[in-house]
Amino acid sequence: MSHIAIIATGGKQYLVKEGDVVTIEKLPAGKGEKVVFDTVLLTDDGKSTKVGSPHVSGAKVSGEVIGEGLGDKKVVMKYRQKSRYYKKKGHRQPFTKVKITAL
Repeated sequence: MSHIAIIATGGKQYLVKEGDVVTIEKLPAGKGEKVVFDTVLLTDDGKSTKVGSPHVSGAKVSGEVIGEGLGDKKVVMKYRQKSRYYKKKGHRQPFTKVKITAL
């Protein structure tokens, strides 16, 4: 069993282990930069599990930004029948891909 951790970033929680590539909410870091997630909610090394309340003290997860981009387009439509009212909007959420390097 390898080391795993649950981190919180961008209002979401992610289960990660070393070597994973995770798509998360946009971070203010460019490609090739190192990032550190210090909001670790749980760590497990196969022998013992540490659950934070709310965070595990002293635990950090390191990663490297490998890319950025935009997600799939989400279409929002508003329509009212018999009144010629029609609105269409699109949105593409930005994301950052991070490769987890150390737990």
